[in-house]
Amino acid sequence: MDTPTTHDLLDEEMHPLFRFTQASRGERFANYLIDNLLMRFALSYLTGMIVGKIGVAVAPEFMARLIYENNMMNLLLLSYLIAIFNYIIYYTLCEKLFKGQTLGKLITKTKAIRADGEELTFKDALLRSLCRLVPFEAFSGFGDPWHDTWTKTMVVKTK
Repeated sequence: MDTPTTHDLLDEEMHPLFRFTQASRGERFANYLIDNLLMRFALSYLTGMIVGKIGVAVAPEFMARLIYENNMMNLLLLSYLIAIFNYIIYYTLCEKLFKGQTLGKLITKTKAIRADGEELTFKDALLRSLCRLVPFEAFSGFGDPWHDTWTKTMVVKTK
């Protein structure tokens, strides 16, 4: 049986904030831009196409009225619901399945972790996603982002 080295013992006792280098505001802003561009264009287009095809197959009369009667309020509501769905699915699945990384975090070499230094659980990833839906949450990025503080998580640089 190997005995732990002094270095290993210190690493285990060290608080997670000291074991990791937190991502800068610039890196976090780049994450936000990359992820939101992906969601706004690629994911929203794909989700909209799927919802449209399912809608036409399940309720063709409703879809025809929605499109041809130019009912802007219903179209905006549908777009908003698709955006909420995309936020929750994209961030939750990416941050859980890819060990705290989204496309933006992968490019900037950062990842989300729990404040104790452990990998995100599904619950952590889901709660982070739901927090992002709070109005004006994006502006909390000028300080400590709410989706980090409320869920006891942080974004750090990968090694």
